[in-house]
Amino acid sequence: RRFQQDDGHIFCTAEPEMIQQEVLGSLQFMKQVYDIFGMSYKLELSTRPAKALGEKKLWDMAEKSLAKAMDDFIGVGNWRVNPGDGAFYGPKVDIKVMDAMERVHQCATIQLDFQLPIRFDLTYQSGDTSIPSSEVTRPVIVHRAMLGSVERMFAVLCEHYGGKWPLWLSPRQVMLIPVHKDFIPYCEEVKKMLHDRHFYVDVASGRETFQKKVRNAQLAQYNYQLVVGKAEVESRSVNVRTRENKVEGEISLDDLITKLESEVREYK
Repeated sequence: RRFQQDDGHIFCTAEPEMIQQEVLGSLQFMKQVYDIFGMSYKLELSTRPAKALGEKKLWDMAEKSLAKAMDDFIGVGNWRVNPGDGAFYGPKVDIKVMDAMERVHQCATIQLDFQLPIRFDLTYQSGDTSIPSSEVTRPVIVHRAMLGSVERMFAVLCEHYGGKWPLWLSPRQVMLIPVHKDFIPYCEEVKKMLHDRHFYVDVASGRETFQKKVRNAQLAQYNYQLVVGKAEVESRSVNVRTRENKVEGEISLDDLITKLESEVREYK
């Protein structure tokens, strides 16, 4: 068994201003990610545990740097302290995200690590680099995970969207439904045109009734069903229905492509 984690490692100086800058950048990155998913979040600062490595003075400085970055990001009083819940190697910012049903999930995290630079004996020259004996200082590592476990995040998103994936994430984006078998060739032509623009498209070419094809596409959570009859073939258009069975009406192929590409670009 295994899992994948989107864990990045940022090496930075141990100066409070640099730590604040890197942590703030990571928090802004996190906001962009979860705004796209449409998920709210709350922040917690997990501080020095009972069994911690390193000097208390260093921990105090690190915790103040994280607190300052969180204040700058979300405002004073808009986050809480989680005493003693930091990692043994450094304090961390825990990001609790809420799905559409207001359930809380621990996904993203930002952690400071003083110990790995010590164990790997990492240093950098903090003075004049042209002088060999210039002052040498040890860096700090910022562990930054936006999703955490990728597999677990996928499960969280399944719950969050309730199986109704937005178009940009959907594994089933478009179903073309001909009202008669004579219109299947035109559907195949539209399918290729959309596929060439990187959309997932199927054609309902089976022997089911028209109503059954529409219902099957809705149950399979295709974002759009594109109905094709004689009028659509002659005008080189399609008739758009959503998976919520809302009829949006006839639209030209050029306008359809513009509509779909705009939704993907805007993460809808």
